Amino acid sequence: MLPSATPVQLVDPNGVHTPNESYPLPDGESLLAAYHKLVVGRRINDQANALVRQGRMAVYPSSHGQEACQVAAAVVLDHQDWLFPTYRDTVAVITRGVDPMEVLTLLRGDWHSGYDPLEHKVATQATPLATQLLHAVGVAHAAKLRGEDTVVLALCGDGATSEGDFHEALNFAAVFHVPVVFLIQNNEYAISVPLKSQTVAPSLAHKAIGYGMPGERVDGNDLAALLSVLGKAVTRARAGGGPSLVEAHTYRMQAHTNADDPSRYRSQDDVEKWIPKDPLSRMRTYLRDLAVLDDDGETRIAAAAEEMAATLRDGLNTDPVVNPEDLFNYVFTEKTSQLREQADLLRGELSREQSSEEVTP
Repeated sequence: MLPSATPVQLVDPNGVHTPNESYPLPDGESLLAAYHKLVVGRRINDQANALVRQGRMAVYPSSHGQEACQVAAAVVLDHQDWLFPTYRDTVAVITRGVDPMEVLTLLRGDWHSGYDPLEHKVATQATPLATQLLHAVGVAHAAKLRGEDTVVLALCGDGATSEGDFHEALNFAAVFHVPVVFLIQNNEYAISVPLKSQTVAPSLAHKAIGYGMPGERVDGNDLAALLSVLGKAVTRARAGGGPSLVEAHTYRMQAHTNADDPSRYRSQDDVEKWIPKDPLSRMRTYLRDLAVLDDDGETRIAAAAEEMAATLRDGLNTDPVVNPEDLFNYVFTEKTSQLREQADLLRGELSREQSSEEVTP
């Protein structure tokens, strides 16, 4: 059950293959397809940040630098499997196939969540830390009771491991032997709190031992290693092997959100140390050397990324049509007397306002 002494790595920051006896390297075509999603994911992050600055979104928790974790989490799942994301996992949700505008609707604040979780087998993005882990375990337990061929992959950050829900979820998953994989994206900071202030365990993956499940560490900026490690964990869960915990070592290159000032708790020198470890540059170098990626391929991928960016710009630059009465229509199946009274008051105010505008010269 002990994780690797060092994080599993299959392609180093220089784009060189580093063999590992326990984890096979995915083939070139699989890596190329995943790299395509990686480039699109980076463009999503950059465009979303720009839209926040333009006032088109209220907030955006960037995953710039963590895109390999996001892409791998979505790619290793089959269509019947479930993904449980955090608020920072927009790229994972879009990679899973959810319409990008439906995903960003939540962060824009237009509607409840923007997409149908049942249609896509993707839970709504969760802002509270670790609450989605309990929901993920519940879905996995239900799937097991029904005899379904379903695996659940639940994402969380290092900060979530300090929450009680994290421990309850792992304990329940282990005791009931459910098909769930927990992926911790250890980006070293829970907003401003460094990992050293959260735990003195040798690694977060070591926490799995106390619950009787295997834990593993992986280079969170190595797309190939993530696909191999997570793929093995998903295959194990599907075969009845039970839950497992994977810790991906990565780094949050940008602010926690647009409301955060990271300079107050970390130096720019610390950030720059991670630039050479960028998941895109290392995979691009490896695929180039493997001769499965050329100039034409890069042009096509870049065009797809720009098409995605244009979709986000066009969608978020269109003002939504808002019905104020929706504030009351979807609270209860049948409106309470208080809701009916409030709806009538609002309707009256809107009617008077409209009448006043019509008579104004």
